[in-house]
Amino acid sequence: MVEVTAILREVQAGRMSVEEAEELLRGTSRLEYATLDLDRMRRTGFPEVVYAAGKTAEQVVGIFGRLREHQEIVLATRVTAEQAEAVLARWPDVQYVKEAGLLIGTSRPLTPVRDGYVAVVAAGTSDWPVAQEAAWTVRCFGSEARVIADVGVAGIHRLFQRLEEIREAAVIICIAGMEGALASVLAGLVDKPVIAVPTSVGYGAHFNGLASLLSMLNSCANGVAVVNIDNGFGAGYLAGMIHRQIAAARQQP
Repeated sequence: MVEVTAILREVQAGRMSVEEAEELLRGTSRLEYATLDLDRMRRTGFPEVVYAAGKTAEQVVGIFGRLREHQEIVLATRVTAEQAEAVLARWPDVQYVKEAGLLIGTSRPLTPVRDGYVAVVAAGTSDWPVAQEAAWTVRCFGSEARVIADVGVAGIHRLFQRLEEIREAAVIICIAGMEGALASVLAGLVDKPVIAVPTSVGYGAHFNGLASLLSMLNSCANGVAVVNIDNGFGAGYLAGMIHRQIAAARQQP
């Protein structure tokens, strides 16, 4: 629960307005076009994230700004160049990761807070944008992310050259388009959870990622969990949660 006494003391000391206190106690902040969840960090361990697709640049600015008032870190996904330009004009300190379509506003450096790392393994260079979305989401979650790119099954020797680095990761994200075979191959070689991300990379019969999605869902290798097509954010979020649980378990006596 929100610490009511602490909020009331902040108001009493003049460090917080009545309106701000009301928002915190209610757990939401309302704009004309959005209702923001201020209590998500307490419930889930990670604060509200902005899904920018379909929103106007002005709406993204409004939501981003309101969340910055309440959160140490604000992450926006699927950001267009127009939206990013509007946000950066207001807050030049915000980081725009163009290749991943992300905006990151933070009051602290994105340094790892736990030992180990998440390996983000991408089959081909065409999968790079989704890999970057996953990797930066992992970093926002407080873990180190190492991107290992262009190790798909078409030249499987490339995978073996990086296999030890992959095996040493706490969690593995596998990103692949075409037939999505890399997830099955990788899961058969490692003893860590593999989060598979099908991408919309491929020719006509690939059906914009459906072929790799079905291939990953039908994997005969164990230890594979599959997120939606091109959902690097979802994979990075899940990997961050798993890594956090692993780190917490290691700290217990």
